[in-house]
Amino acid sequence: MNHSEQQVQGLSRGSYLFSMIRLSLLFILLCGIVYPLVCTGIAQLLMSDQANGSLIKSSSGEIIGSELIGQNFTDPKYFQGRVSSIEYKAEASGSNNYGPSNPDLLKRTEESVEAWKANNPDVPVSQLPIALITNSGSGLDPHITPESANVQIPRISKLTGLSSSELEKLVQEHTEGRDLGIFGDPRVNVLKLNIALRELMK
Repeated sequence: MNHSEQQVQGLSRGSYLFSMIRLSLLFILLCGIVYPLVCTGIAQLLMSDQANGSLIKSSSGEIIGSELIGQNFTDPKYFQGRVSSIEYKAEASGSNNYGPSNPDLLKRTEESVEAWKANNPDVPVSQLPIALITNSGSGLDPHITPESANVQIPRISKLTGLSSSELEKLVQEHTEGRDLGIFGDPRVNVLKLNIALRELMK
């Protein structure tokens, strides 16, 4: 290869390298900066509440929680949500995936049933919905079924002094229907329900 051919080959390699660098910078700009900014802008414009985490705030503007993530309610005068093996920690979404015969699962279920008996003496275990003693797939489920809410009414009525009819109406008002009328099941957001319950107790 003579000197002229070497120069041409060197220029070609330099040209390819320069083109690759330019293309890489272009995609970094488009995919790393422009696209995220456009998506964020559209989300903030069209659905700012959902884009910011579907946060629930008090009348004073204090953040109480998110309607997408459940919370532990230990006070028996409030409605209880589903069991969460991760204590509703959003950064650790998931469950233990225990099989039906797993000793730890059996122990946890037995403890949940015993706790139900102690806190809800007026409602037999035969009426205890399975959803109240089982973990959701994510461990973050903020909802329970209307039946899971209604079965807690005798306990809450006794502890708060509110009538069963008042509490039944409250559950009914906070029952969300199926998505698009066909997908999923009717559900109740526990946090929203308990916020309304607190207001009713004032």
